[in-house]
Amino acid sequence: MISAKHAHLAVNAVSHPGMSGKGNEDRFAVSAHRLGKELETPSVLAVVADGIGGHRAGEVAAELAVETISEIVAASEGLRPVEILRQAVIEAGYRIYEAAESQPERQGMGATCACAWVIGDRLYTVSVGDSRIYLIRDGEIHQLTTDHTWIQEAIEQGLIKPGQSRDHPNAHVIRRYLGSRYPVVPDLRLHVTAQEGGLNSENNQGYPLRVGDTLLLCSDGLTDLVEDEEILRLAKDAPLSSALKQMVDLANIRGGHDNITIVALRVPPPPKPTIPSVKPLPMAPSRKKRWPVFWLGAAGLLFVLGLIAGGAYLASFLRPDITPAPEPQETSLPVQAQPFATPLATQPADVATPVVTVPVLPARESQATLPPAFEPTYTPWPTNTIAPP
Repeated sequence: MISAKHAHLAVNAVSHPGMSGKGNEDRFAVSAHRLGKELETPSVLAVVADGIGGHRAGEVAAELAVETISEIVAASEGLRPVEILRQAVIEAGYRIYEAAESQPERQGMGATCACAWVIGDRLYTVSVGDSRIYLIRDGEIHQLTTDHTWIQEAIEQGLIKPGQSRDHPNAHVIRRYLGSRYPVVPDLRLHVTAQEGGLNSENNQGYPLRVGDTLLLCSDGLTDLVEDEEILRLAKDAPLSSALKQMVDLANIRGGHDNITIVALRVPPPPKPTIPSVKPLPMAPSRKKRWPVFWLGAAGLLFVLGLIAGGAYLASFLRPDITPAPEPQETSLPVQAQPFATPLATQPADVATPVVTVPVLPARESQATLPPAFEPTYTPWPTNTIAPP
């Protein structure tokens, strides 16, 4: 896969050491990728690990778990997510065990983990221990993973009731974790409903997410002290980042006996299509602006005058001339020749008379004598040369 700068899901996370005074042995990581250059499908991997061992370096085990799982998933092609998650968790267990055996002070260390891998809109999960994954959808909360604890096994077998689990002496006995000398068995069950069996739950891998869905990964420092319904109420009533802080505060108010880590992934609405802004073209001036009222009136007046003039001309052309032309008379007086006058051609009044442009010839140079001030002065050497010394 190819690393991506931004996740396609909204991501929020918080980690707090709690109120017991011990160091924070929780670790978490969120990484974003694309499946490849040709496959632009985005993916987000979230991992939460809770270290076991205290003075036996539980924080080292949690760090190894987060690094190993993130590394193996990032190096894959993302085409077989269930098998990749299985192998990543098994490899993390081996590395923790080898690190514990290499140094006496680290022997016995281990970690729980919960992993959620979202490829596009499909969810894949794996878990080991009592770190949990929740799905908040349509105002309800669902625990998708199963705790690997003595308490959970006792509840499933009917030995105790769920309400008796908090104060039971075996409340924190872990039955499965990373770092055991025996190969760990990753839990790939994804419980959409509480009544599903193991095989049906594994078939839910690749569960489709919807807009508004929220995934919550957390360590048992939260779930030991805050009920599921309280988690749901806080997630609904406040922005996600503020809701996580309120969950941590509530756990600390009630004792905060363990580290508290929460990672939230929320499916955002699709981005709204952006419409490029186009600068409007300048509007052509309206006819009202080009032709004010007084110009329209003037044009109408000219039109009427043209009709009158045209009608008069037509009437004079059609009216017969009954006056006989005078006959020429002979006279003995000398007749003075009159210049021949060419009659003007008549044309309609509304046709402009063509204007003939007569070229203006350049005026001749004046032959007048220049004033004495402008008379040429003759010098004993040619012009445009340096004067002799």
